[in-house]
Amino acid sequence: MENSNFLGTEKISKLMVKFSVPCVLSLLVSALYNIVDQIFIGNSELSALGNAATGVVFPIFIIAQAFAWCFGDGCAAYLNICQGRSDSQNAHKTIGTGITVTLICGIVLMVVFYPLKTQILTLFGASENSIDYAVEYFNLILAFFPIFMLSNMMNAVIRADGTPAWSMASMLAGALTNIVLDPVFIFGAKWGMFGAALATVIGQTVSFVVTLIYFFRTKTFKLKLKSFIPDRSFSGALQLGASSFITQMTIVIISLVCNIMLAKYGALSKYGVDIPIAVIGIESKVFTVVINLVVGIVLGCQPIISYNMGAGKFSRVKELYRRILTCTIMIGLASTLLFELAPNAVVGMFGTPTNIPNPDDYWEFGALTFRIFLCLVTFTCAIKMSSIFFQAVGKPIRAVIASMIRDIICFVPLIIILPIFFEIKGILFAAPCADLIAMIVAAALTVTFMRTLKEKPSEEGSDAALKPSEKGVIITIAREHGSSGKQIGKLVSERLGIPFYYKEMTALAAKESGLDKEFISDINANAPELFHSLYLSSNVVQQAMTAQDKVIRMIADNGSCVIVGRAADYVLRNYDDVVRIFVYADEEYKIGRVMEVYGDDFKQAKENIRRSDEARASYYKNISGLTWGDRHNYELLVDSSVGVEESAEIICGYISGMMKKH
Repeated sequence: MENSNFLGTEKISKLMVKFSVPCVLSLLVSALYNIVDQIFIGNSELSALGNAATGVVFPIFIIAQAFAWCFGDGCAAYLNICQGRSDSQNAHKTIGTGITVTLICGIVLMVVFYPLKTQILTLFGASENSIDYAVEYFNLILAFFPIFMLSNMMNAVIRADGTPAWSMASMLAGALTNIVLDPVFIFGAKWGMFGAALATVIGQTVSFVVTLIYFFRTKTFKLKLKSFIPDRSFSGALQLGASSFITQMTIVIISLVCNIMLAKYGALSKYGVDIPIAVIGIESKVFTVVINLVVGIVLGCQPIISYNMGAGKFSRVKELYRRILTCTIMIGLASTLLFELAPNAVVGMFGTPTNIPNPDDYWEFGALTFRIFLCLVTFTCAIKMSSIFFQAVGKPIRAVIASMIRDIICFVPLIIILPIFFEIKGILFAAPCADLIAMIVAAALTVTFMRTLKEKPSEEGSDAALKPSEKGVIITIAREHGSSGKQIGKLVSERLGIPFYYKEMTALAAKESGLDKEFISDINANAPELFHSLYLSSNVVQQAMTAQDKVIRMIADNGSCVIVGRAADYVLRNYDDVVRIFVYADEEYKIGRVMEVYGDDFKQAKENIRRSDEARASYYKNISGLTWGDRHNYELLVDSSVGVEESAEIICGYISGMMKKH
């Protein structure tokens, strides 16, 4: 963690360039996969119907990508956690399990989608004119789903292993292969949709091979044959990757609803079914390039934002937000000018329609789409940027609201309601209406959040020092809220004459990492209900947890002591002479203690006990994959209802007896 201190001192503009440029380039290379086929198909004899076909296949791609990114991003986050804790045991098991699960998932999707392909493609908007093209394209794409998914999943792990350049090289190799082979197969061999699909899957295979080569030369983990046997540690990775899955499936829902409505109202208009589907397919690919520029900037800045948030350097957090927002607005305004002034130039990149009855309708709808549907693209970019920013500062509720308000809460209902009154143009107006509402909400969330950021004077805690101790027993105490575990631990340390660590741990972790002591101390208190896992997986919280774990090991290396809380029993699982104790009590005792210590009334005490213990359980699950309070994780369980003095006596007696045996 000491290497991260420069994130709080280096010039912000320099940090942004260093962290964001590689991320932006990586995402733009990724966008090439989505756009290359459509450009070459649109400029061939397949024309608009070919583009309509790829447009209806695209959401199914996203379904496969949703699973791959869920497994990959989850394993990547889990690997980063293991790196911070010097845990080489679980990383390879989780990643190996992730690869196995991804392969199985790819095969399952093949088996499920193949017999239902016509129905699925029709559901996503394929017409009687484009269905044959869509099926021809989809047949080959579907056969390579496992390779496509494995490539995406493994690339995420490569980035987490500290080699993002290799990941980008993998994607670039695949994209360039696709670009080279598309004209060869489509124009040279005249293989049509099959040629476009073949170029795509060969590109995916090249990416996969480059990715696979890396797994024989990894830095922080080594895969073995037994790594691929499913392991329960993968459940932790699934939780960490859940947000990626939700984000991708949101795109699927939007695409599905949008295509259904376009097919329905397009059939009732002069444009027909195929023109709207083809044009929206083009719009989505172009929009992906724009949004990837913004996402690349803010994602690249996530470590910088997170570090400064955790360090309490709120002026730098605000400055980062202003600079990222400025970049976002510039990208959004430049895109808006292009879409408003030259929409047909953008649409024209994807070819001139030759296989539809009235080409003029195609150009007309293309211009309407880019001028109306994307007229507030600056707002769309700002909303997405704000959502990712809130993730970086450890505010998952705000992140979810900012993201969901535009796509699910506003856009989906509007795209269903507005066409009732405005026919097919109502679909186009749904996007800017959703953008406007969501922008107001995102702005309110941002303003209220920024007002909470008040710079605190830096302080060097007097308790931020290791206490002298002799080698011997290390006692870790986990406890239920209200069970007096902290007081019992303090009494045990006094009777045994060994150091006691509670708040001292957070002070040491703050000194070690440069993060704010209060922030580290309040990790559990800040974890919002229903969002514990998402909060704990955020970058800034992971930094704090990693610093904390390092300090716990430093304390244990220093000699005998009593450590209360922070999953110390798990962090020190590989240490000898560790006694793991869990302190619990009946509800009546705990409520009484909370009322006495914190001044709560009965109802407040009961609710605070529930909330606190739920947060502790989530923290423990996140860090260990185990169940907090499970008797199998501890050598001694103590019911503190017998009293603080008596409980301390029980623990001291147990320690004394254990030492005599040794």
